[in-house]
Amino acid sequence: MTIFKEKVDEDYLTISEAKELLADVEAERAADEDREMRYELARAIEHVNRFALLTPEESRELVEELLELEKVDEATAYKIADLLPRDRDELRAVFAQERYSLSGEELDDVLNVVAKYV
Repeated sequence: MTIFKEKVDEDYLTISEAKELLADVEAERAADEDREMRYELARAIEHVNRFALLTPEESRELVEELLELEKVDEATAYKIADLLPRDRDELRAVFAQERYSLSGEELDDVLNVVAKYV
Protein backbone atom coordinates (compact mmCIF):
# COMPACT_ATOMS: atom_id res chain seq x y z
CA MET A 1 0.00 0.00 0.00
CA THR A 2 1.40 3.36 -0.98
CA ILE A 3 0.40 6.79 0.19
CA PHE A 4 1.38 8.41 -3.08
CA LYS A 5 -1.14 9.38 -5.68
CA GLU A 6 -0.70 8.15 -9.20
CA LYS A 7 -0.06 10.75 -11.89
CA VAL A 8 -2.72 10.10 -14.51
CA ASP A 9 -1.96 12.79 -17.06
CA GLU A 10 0.28 15.78 -17.54
CA ASP A 11 -0.21 18.78 -19.80
CA TYR A 12 2.11 21.73 -20.13
CA LEU A 13 0.78 25.28 -20.20
CA THR A 14 2.53 28.54 -20.83
CA ILE A 15 2.02 31.27 -18.30
CA SER A 16 -0.13 33.13 -20.85
CA GLU A 17 -2.44 30.14 -21.21
CA ALA A 18 -2.63 29.82 -17.43
CA LYS A 19 -3.54 33.52 -17.24
CA GLU A 20 -6.45 32.93 -19.57
CA LEU A 21 -7.72 29.98 -17.51
CA LEU A 22 -7.32 31.82 -14.22
CA ALA A 23 -9.19 34.84 -15.60
CA ASP A 24 -12.17 32.53 -16.19
CA VAL A 25 -11.94 31.21 -12.63
CA GLU A 26 -11.64 34.74 -11.25
CA ALA A 27 -14.74 35.88 -13.18
CA GLU A 28 -16.68 32.86 -11.93
CA ARG A 29 -15.70 33.59 -8.32
CA ALA A 30 -16.54 37.29 -8.69
CA ALA A 31 -20.04 36.39 -9.88
CA ASP A 32 -20.73 34.46 -6.68
CA GLU A 33 -20.69 36.97 -3.79
CA ASP A 34 -20.71 34.27 -1.11
CA ARG A 35 -17.60 32.56 -2.43
CA GLU A 36 -14.31 33.93 -1.24
CA MET A 37 -11.13 33.70 -3.29
CA ARG A 38 -8.48 31.64 -1.52
CA TYR A 39 -5.09 33.18 -0.87
CA GLU A 40 -3.29 30.76 -3.20
CA LEU A 41 -5.65 31.54 -6.07
CA ALA A 42 -5.27 35.28 -5.57
CA ARG A 43 -1.47 34.94 -5.57
CA ALA A 44 -1.54 32.78 -8.71
CA ILE A 45 -3.70 35.35 -10.51
CA GLU A 46 -1.39 38.15 -9.41
CA HIS A 47 1.64 36.18 -10.63
CA VAL A 48 0.28 35.44 -14.11
CA ASN A 49 -0.93 39.02 -14.52
CA ARG A 50 2.54 40.29 -13.73
CA PHE A 51 4.62 37.87 -15.79
CA ALA A 52 2.52 36.90 -18.83
CA LEU A 53 3.93 39.04 -21.63
CA LEU A 54 2.60 37.23 -24.69
CA THR A 55 -0.90 36.29 -25.74
CA PRO A 56 -1.80 32.60 -25.42
CA GLU A 57 -1.67 32.25 -29.22
CA GLU A 58 1.79 33.83 -29.46
CA SER A 59 3.13 31.69 -26.64
CA ARG A 60 1.77 28.52 -28.28
CA GLU A 61 3.40 29.51 -31.61
CA LEU A 62 6.69 30.16 -29.81
CA VAL A 63 6.57 26.73 -28.19
CA GLU A 64 5.86 25.08 -31.55
CA GLU A 65 8.82 26.86 -33.16
CA LEU A 66 11.10 25.91 -30.28
CA LEU A 67 10.05 22.26 -30.55
CA GLU A 68 11.27 22.25 -34.15
CA LEU A 69 14.82 22.84 -32.88
CA GLU A 70 16.82 19.68 -32.30
CA LYS A 71 17.85 19.94 -28.64
CA VAL A 72 14.73 21.55 -27.20
CA ASP A 73 12.29 19.15 -25.55
CA GLU A 74 8.70 19.96 -24.61
CA ALA A 75 9.26 20.93 -20.98
CA THR A 76 12.20 23.16 -21.89
CA ALA A 77 10.24 24.82 -24.71
CA TYR A 78 7.49 25.79 -22.28
CA LYS A 79 10.02 27.05 -19.76
CA ILE A 80 11.69 29.19 -22.43
CA ALA A 81 8.30 30.55 -23.53
CA ASP A 82 7.55 31.55 -19.94
CA LEU A 83 10.92 33.12 -19.17
CA LEU A 84 11.69 34.65 -22.60
CA PRO A 85 15.47 34.71 -22.09
CA ARG A 86 17.22 37.58 -23.87
CA ASP A 87 20.86 36.51 -23.78
CA ARG A 88 23.02 33.41 -23.68
CA ASP A 89 23.52 33.48 -19.91
CA GLU A 90 19.78 33.49 -19.20
CA LEU A 91 19.28 30.69 -21.72
CA ARG A 92 22.12 28.63 -20.23
CA ALA A 93 20.35 28.84 -16.87
CA VAL A 94 17.32 27.17 -18.47
CA PHE A 95 19.48 24.33 -19.80
CA ALA A 96 21.56 24.01 -16.60
CA GLN A 97 19.58 20.99 -15.36
CA GLU A 98 19.97 19.06 -18.64
CA ARG A 99 22.65 16.44 -19.14
CA TYR A 100 23.86 18.21 -22.25
CA SER A 101 24.88 21.74 -23.09
CA LEU A 102 24.22 23.69 -26.23
CA SER A 103 26.88 25.19 -28.46
CA GLY A 104 26.97 28.91 -29.08
CA GLU A 105 25.27 28.46 -32.45
CA GLU A 106 22.46 26.37 -30.94
CA LEU A 107 21.93 28.96 -28.20
CA ASP A 108 21.76 31.69 -30.85
CA ASP A 109 19.18 29.67 -32.81
CA VAL A 110 16.94 29.51 -29.73
CA LEU A 111 17.47 33.19 -28.95
CA ASN A 112 16.60 34.13 -32.55
CA VAL A 113 13.27 32.31 -32.23
CA VAL A 114 12.54 34.04 -28.91
CA ALA A 115 13.51 37.44 -30.36
CA LYS A 116 10.68 37.18 -32.91
CA TYR A 117 8.14 37.28 -30.08
CA VAL A 118 9.70 39.80 -27.70
